[in-house]
Amino acid sequence: MATRPKKRAARKGARKERHTPFDPLADVLRQAFVRQRAPSGTSEAAGSTKPPRSPLAPERFPSMPAVGGVQLGVAATGERYKGRPDLLVAELSTGTSVAGVFTQSTLPAACVTWNKANLTTGKAPPRARALVVNAGNANAFTGKQGMDTVKAVAQDTYRLLGGRRRDVFVASTGVIGEPLLPGALTPFLPKAIKAAKPKAWEDAARAIMTTDTFPKGAVATAEIDGQPVTIAGIAKGSGMISPNMATLLGFIFTDASIPSPVLQTLLLIANRESFNAITVDSDTSTNDMVLLFATGQGAQHRPVTRAGDRRL
Repeated sequence: MATRPKKRAARKGARKERHTPFDPLADVLRQAFVRQRAPSGTSEAAGSTKPPRSPLAPERFPSMPAVGGVQLGVAATGERYKGRPDLLVAELSTGTSVAGVFTQSTLPAACVTWNKANLTTGKAPPRARALVVNAGNANAFTGKQGMDTVKAVAQDTYRLLGGRRRDVFVASTGVIGEPLLPGALTPFLPKAIKAAKPKAWEDAARAIMTTDTFPKGAVATAEIDGQPVTIAGIAKGSGMISPNMATLLGFIFTDASIPSPVLQTLLLIANRESFNAITVDSDTSTNDMVLLFATGQGAQHRPVTRAGDRRL
Protein backbone atom coordinates (compact mmCIF):
# COMPACT_ATOMS: atom_id res chain seq x y z
CA MET A 1 0.00 0.00 0.00
CA ALA A 2 1.41 3.37 -0.97
CA THR A 3 2.11 5.77 1.84
CA ARG A 4 2.22 9.54 1.77
CA PRO A 5 5.66 11.05 2.33
CA LYS A 6 6.15 12.63 5.72
CA LYS A 7 6.31 16.40 5.82
CA ARG A 8 9.63 17.89 6.83
CA ALA A 9 9.68 18.85 10.50
CA ALA A 10 11.40 22.14 9.81
CA ARG A 11 11.75 24.34 6.76
CA LYS A 12 15.03 25.79 5.64
CA GLY A 13 15.55 29.50 6.02
CA ALA A 14 14.67 32.04 8.65
CA ARG A 15 11.39 31.81 10.44
CA LYS A 16 9.09 34.81 10.23
CA GLU A 17 8.60 36.55 13.52
CA ARG A 18 5.21 37.88 14.51
CA HIS A 19 5.44 41.54 15.36
CA THR A 20 3.37 43.29 18.00
CA PRO A 21 4.13 47.00 17.52
CA PHE A 22 2.11 48.13 20.55
CA ASP A 23 3.83 45.84 23.05
CA PRO A 24 7.16 47.46 24.03
CA LEU A 25 7.98 44.67 26.48
CA ALA A 26 7.77 42.05 23.75
CA ASP A 27 9.84 44.36 21.54
CA VAL A 28 12.62 44.56 24.13
CA LEU A 29 12.66 40.78 24.54
CA ARG A 30 12.71 40.32 20.78
CA GLN A 31 15.44 42.89 20.14
CA ALA A 32 17.65 41.51 22.90
CA PHE A 33 17.42 38.04 21.39
CA VAL A 34 16.97 38.36 17.63
CA ARG A 35 20.74 38.51 16.98
CA GLN A 36 21.53 35.48 19.13
CA ARG A 37 22.26 33.02 16.30
CA ALA A 38 26.03 32.93 16.89
CA PRO A 39 28.21 30.09 15.51
CA SER A 40 27.44 26.73 17.15
CA GLY A 41 29.86 24.05 18.26
CA THR A 42 31.89 26.26 20.58
CA SER A 43 33.22 25.07 23.90
CA GLU A 44 32.99 26.62 27.34
CA ALA A 45 36.06 24.80 28.56
CA ALA A 46 38.66 27.01 30.17
CA GLY A 47 41.32 28.01 27.70
CA SER A 48 39.24 27.14 24.62
CA THR A 49 39.76 29.18 21.47
CA LYS A 50 37.48 32.19 21.36
CA PRO A 51 34.99 31.87 18.48
CA PRO A 52 34.83 34.63 15.86
CA ARG A 53 32.39 37.45 16.45
CA SER A 54 29.02 36.70 14.91
CA PRO A 55 28.45 38.45 11.55
CA LEU A 56 24.98 39.30 12.86
CA ALA A 57 26.38 41.26 15.80
CA PRO A 58 25.57 44.99 15.93
CA GLU A 59 28.44 47.40 15.45
CA ARG A 60 28.21 48.61 19.02
CA PHE A 61 26.28 48.00 22.21
CA PRO A 62 23.12 50.16 22.30
CA SER A 63 23.02 53.35 24.32
CA MET A 64 20.87 52.48 27.33
CA PRO A 65 19.71 55.04 29.92
CA ALA A 66 19.47 54.55 33.65
CA VAL A 67 16.33 52.88 34.97
CA GLY A 68 15.22 54.36 38.27
CA GLY A 69 15.81 51.99 41.17
CA VAL A 70 18.43 49.85 39.36
CA GLN A 71 22.18 49.84 40.07
CA LEU A 72 24.47 47.41 38.21
CA GLY A 73 27.83 46.21 39.50
CA VAL A 74 30.24 43.52 38.25
CA ALA A 75 33.30 41.71 39.58
CA ALA A 76 35.84 39.15 38.35
CA THR A 77 35.92 35.99 40.49
CA GLY A 78 38.38 34.01 38.35
CA GLU A 79 36.27 30.89 38.91
CA ARG A 80 36.55 29.92 35.22
CA TYR A 81 37.37 32.98 33.15
CA LYS A 82 40.53 35.01 33.60
CA GLY A 83 40.77 38.75 33.14
CA ARG A 84 37.06 39.46 32.72
CA PRO A 85 34.05 40.11 34.97
CA ASP A 86 31.91 37.04 35.54
CA LEU A 87 29.68 38.14 38.41
CA LEU A 88 26.78 40.59 38.17
CA VAL A 89 24.85 42.12 41.05
CA ALA A 90 21.81 44.22 40.18
CA GLU A 91 20.72 46.21 43.23
CA LEU A 92 17.01 47.01 43.16
CA SER A 93 15.03 49.54 45.15
CA THR A 94 13.04 48.20 48.08
CA GLY A 95 9.61 46.98 47.05
CA THR A 96 10.50 46.11 43.46
CA SER A 97 7.95 43.84 41.79
CA VAL A 98 9.21 40.71 40.04
CA ALA A 99 8.03 38.07 37.59
CA GLY A 100 9.74 35.10 35.97
CA VAL A 101 9.48 32.38 33.34
CA PHE A 102 11.74 29.33 33.41
CA THR A 103 12.99 26.29 31.57
CA GLN A 104 10.59 23.39 31.25
CA SER A 105 13.38 20.89 31.89
CA THR A 106 12.46 18.33 34.55
CA LEU A 107 16.00 18.64 35.93
CA PRO A 108 16.30 22.36 36.71
CA ALA A 109 19.41 23.91 38.24
CA ALA A 110 19.42 25.08 41.85
CA CYS A 111 18.91 28.72 40.88
CA VAL A 112 15.73 27.90 38.94
CA THR A 113 14.31 25.97 41.89
CA TRP A 114 15.22 28.83 44.24
CA ASN A 115 13.65 31.56 42.10
CA LYS A 116 10.46 29.61 41.47
CA ALA A 117 10.02 29.17 45.22
CA ASN A 118 10.61 32.89 45.80
CA LEU A 119 7.87 33.73 43.31
CA THR A 120 5.29 31.37 44.80
CA THR A 121 6.03 31.16 48.54
CA GLY A 122 3.97 33.27 50.92
CA LYS A 123 0.62 35.01 50.68
CA ALA A 124 2.00 38.44 49.75
CA PRO A 125 3.12 39.18 46.17
CA PRO A 126 6.85 38.51 45.66
CA ARG A 127 9.41 41.31 45.91
CA ALA A 128 12.99 41.65 44.71
CA ARG A 129 15.92 43.44 46.34
CA ALA A 130 18.72 42.09 44.16
CA LEU A 131 19.67 39.87 41.26
CA VAL A 132 22.97 37.93 41.36
CA VAL A 133 24.29 36.20 38.23
CA ASN A 134 27.49 34.20 37.79
CA ALA A 135 28.94 32.95 34.49
CA GLY A 136 31.19 29.96 33.89
CA ASN A 137 29.57 27.44 36.23
CA ALA A 138 25.90 26.55 35.86
CA ASN A 139 25.63 25.04 39.36
CA ALA A 140 23.41 22.34 37.83
CA PHE A 141 23.37 18.62 38.73
CA THR A 142 25.16 19.61 41.94
CA GLY A 143 22.61 18.31 44.46
CA LYS A 144 22.31 19.68 47.96
CA GLN A 145 25.67 21.45 47.67
CA GLY A 146 24.35 23.45 44.74
CA MET A 147 21.31 24.62 46.67
CA ASP A 148 23.47 25.44 49.70
CA THR A 149 25.57 27.71 47.47
CA VAL A 150 22.48 29.53 46.18
CA LYS A 151 21.26 30.05 49.75
CA ALA A 152 24.68 31.32 50.86
CA VAL A 153 24.81 33.81 47.97
CA ALA A 154 21.30 35.04 48.78
CA GLN A 155 22.14 35.24 52.49
CA ASP A 156 25.28 37.35 52.00
CA THR A 157 23.58 39.60 49.43
CA TYR A 158 20.62 40.49 51.62
CA ARG A 159 22.94 41.11 54.58
CA LEU A 160 24.81 43.63 52.45
CA LEU A 161 21.74 45.31 50.98
CA GLY A 162 18.95 44.64 53.47
CA GLY A 163 15.57 43.09 52.86
CA ARG A 164 14.90 39.37 53.05
CA ARG A 165 16.83 36.38 51.75
CA ARG A 166 13.92 35.39 49.52
CA ASP A 167 14.08 38.83 47.87
CA VAL A 168 17.42 37.89 46.26
CA PHE A 169 17.09 36.20 42.87
CA VAL A 170 19.99 34.11 41.59
CA ALA A 171 21.02 32.90 38.13
CA SER A 172 23.95 30.82 36.92
CA THR A 173 25.23 29.87 33.47
CA GLY A 174 28.14 27.81 32.21
CA VAL A 175 29.44 24.28 32.62
CA ILE A 176 27.02 21.71 34.04
CA GLY A 177 27.91 19.16 36.70
CA GLU A 178 30.84 20.90 38.37
CA PRO A 179 30.56 21.84 42.06
CA LEU A 180 30.26 25.54 42.85
CA LEU A 181 31.19 26.32 46.43
CA PRO A 182 29.94 29.51 48.12
CA GLY A 183 33.52 30.75 48.53
CA ALA A 184 33.81 31.05 44.76
CA LEU A 185 31.25 33.88 44.72
CA THR A 186 30.45 35.35 48.14
CA PRO A 187 33.83 37.11 48.73
CA PHE A 188 33.26 39.12 45.54
CA LEU A 189 29.74 40.34 46.30
CA PRO A 190 30.89 43.44 48.26
CA LYS A 191 33.15 44.49 45.37
CA ALA A 192 30.35 44.18 42.82
CA ILE A 193 27.92 46.09 45.03
CA LYS A 194 30.47 48.85 45.72
CA ALA A 195 31.09 49.22 41.97
CA ALA A 196 27.38 49.45 41.12
CA LYS A 197 26.32 52.24 38.74
CA PRO A 198 22.97 53.07 37.12
CA LYS A 199 24.10 52.85 33.47
CA ALA A 200 26.54 49.92 33.52
CA TRP A 201 24.44 47.91 31.05
CA GLU A 202 27.27 46.83 28.77
CA ASP A 203 29.42 45.72 31.71
CA ALA A 204 26.46 43.75 33.02
CA ALA A 205 25.78 42.13 29.64
CA ARG A 206 29.43 41.12 29.29
CA ALA A 207 29.60 39.68 32.79
CA ILE A 208 26.88 37.11 32.04
CA MET A 209 28.37 35.89 28.73
CA THR A 210 29.69 32.35 28.21
CA THR A 211 29.90 31.20 24.59
CA ASP A 212 28.36 34.46 23.35
CA THR A 213 30.51 36.36 20.90
CA PHE A 214 29.04 39.75 21.77
CA PRO A 215 26.99 41.32 24.60
CA LYS A 216 23.27 41.76 24.01
CA GLY A 217 21.05 44.58 25.23
CA ALA A 218 17.94 46.49 24.21
CA VAL A 219 15.84 49.39 25.44
CA ALA A 220 12.38 50.76 24.73
CA THR A 221 10.21 53.55 26.04
CA ALA A 222 6.46 53.63 26.50
CA GLU A 223 3.82 55.69 28.27
CA ILE A 224 1.32 54.98 31.00
CA ASP A 225 -1.17 57.81 31.63
CA GLY A 226 1.00 59.94 29.35
CA GLN A 227 3.98 59.45 31.66
CA PRO A 228 7.13 57.98 30.02
CA VAL A 229 8.48 54.68 31.34
CA THR A 230 11.66 52.87 30.37
CA ILE A 231 12.15 49.15 29.73
CA ALA A 232 15.75 47.92 29.48
CA GLY A 233 17.01 44.37 29.14
CA ILE A 234 20.13 42.26 28.69
CA ALA A 235 20.38 38.65 27.54
CA LYS A 236 22.91 35.88 27.02
CA GLY A 237 22.83 32.80 24.82
CA SER A 238 24.11 31.69 21.43
CA GLY A 239 23.62 27.96 20.73
CA MET A 240 21.38 25.38 22.41
CA ILE A 241 18.26 27.49 22.04
CA SER A 242 14.81 25.97 21.59
CA PRO A 243 11.27 27.26 22.07
CA ASN A 244 9.87 27.21 25.60
CA MET A 245 12.95 28.66 27.34
CA ALA A 246 16.23 26.94 26.60
CA THR A 247 19.82 27.86 27.37
CA LEU A 248 19.45 31.55 27.71
CA LEU A 249 19.15 34.14 30.40
CA GLY A 250 17.20 37.36 30.05
CA PHE A 251 16.86 40.14 32.62
CA ILE A 252 14.48 43.06 32.04
CA PHE A 253 14.04 46.15 34.20
CA THR A 254 11.43 48.91 34.10
CA ASP A 255 10.76 51.96 36.25
CA ALA A 256 7.00 51.53 35.86
CA SER A 257 4.86 50.78 38.90
CA ILE A 258 3.23 47.41 38.19
CA PRO A 259 2.38 44.79 40.86
CA SER A 260 3.95 41.36 40.58
CA PRO A 261 0.79 39.41 39.60
CA VAL A 262 0.14 41.79 36.69
CA LEU A 263 3.83 41.75 35.77
CA GLN A 264 3.77 37.93 35.64
CA THR A 265 0.90 37.92 33.14
CA LEU A 266 2.58 40.55 30.97
CA LEU A 267 5.83 38.57 30.94
CA LEU A 268 4.10 35.34 29.97
CA ILE A 269 2.42 37.08 27.04
CA ALA A 270 5.56 38.90 25.89
CA ASN A 271 7.69 35.77 26.26
CA ARG A 272 5.33 33.83 24.02
CA GLU A 273 5.97 36.36 21.25
CA SER A 274 9.76 36.45 21.67
CA PHE A 275 11.98 33.93 23.46
CA ASN A 276 9.49 31.10 23.10
CA ALA A 277 9.19 31.69 19.36
CA ILE A 278 12.88 31.20 18.50
CA THR A 279 15.02 28.12 17.98
CA VAL A 280 18.68 27.57 17.03
CA ASP A 281 19.35 23.86 17.48
CA SER A 282 16.34 22.56 19.42
CA ASP A 283 18.17 21.88 22.69
CA THR A 284 16.77 22.56 26.15
CA SER A 285 18.93 23.21 29.18
CA THR A 286 18.66 23.41 32.97
CA ASN A 287 19.18 27.08 33.86
CA ASP A 288 17.07 29.06 31.45
CA MET A 289 15.02 31.94 32.71
CA VAL A 290 13.75 35.43 32.05
CA LEU A 291 13.20 37.68 35.05
CA LEU A 292 11.33 40.98 34.85
CA PHE A 293 11.63 43.66 37.55
CA ALA A 294 9.47 46.77 37.99
CA THR A 295 10.91 49.26 40.46
CA GLY A 296 8.15 51.87 40.50
CA GLN A 297 10.83 54.58 40.57
CA GLY A 298 9.83 56.29 37.32
CA ALA A 299 6.58 57.72 36.04
CA GLN A 300 3.96 58.69 38.61
CA HIS A 301 1.07 57.03 36.82
CA ARG A 302 -2.18 55.84 38.36
CA PRO A 303 -2.04 52.33 39.90
CA VAL A 304 -2.24 49.35 37.55
CA THR A 305 -4.32 46.49 38.97
CA ARG A 306 -4.90 44.13 36.05
CA ALA A 307 -3.08 42.96 32.94
CA GLY A 308 -6.09 43.87 30.79
CA ASP A 309 -5.70 47.58 31.64
CA ARG A 310 -5.77 49.35 28.26
CA ARG A 311 -3.06 51.76 29.45
CA LEU A 312 -0.57 48.88 29.24
